[in-house]
Amino acid sequence: MPFTGNDKPKRLGYNSAMPTILRVGGLRFVIFPNDHEPAHVHVIGPDWEAVVDLIDVNIREAIHCASHQANAAVRLVAERREDLLVAWRKIHG
Repeated sequence: MPFTGNDKPKRLGYNSAMPTILRVGGLRFVIFPNDHEPAHVHVIGPDWEAVVDLIDVNIREAIHCASHQANAAVRLVAERREDLLVAWRKIHG
């Protein structure tokens, strides 16, 4: 099934107004404006989510996420960490 941009994990009840920071290979990288420290990004696949810490670049939470998906999320965040940290600071001050 192709990525439509509106795909989301069912558990969290997201809506289509989520602030997508980056899209890579069918994945969305989301930073919520009302979210909490420490700095992190939600990597959202078609039916899973991984929350990745931007400081230590490790998985904080995995929702319906296989280990290979979590590993891919960490690798992609590591490759783009500096840009994602800039986005976090821009959103959270």
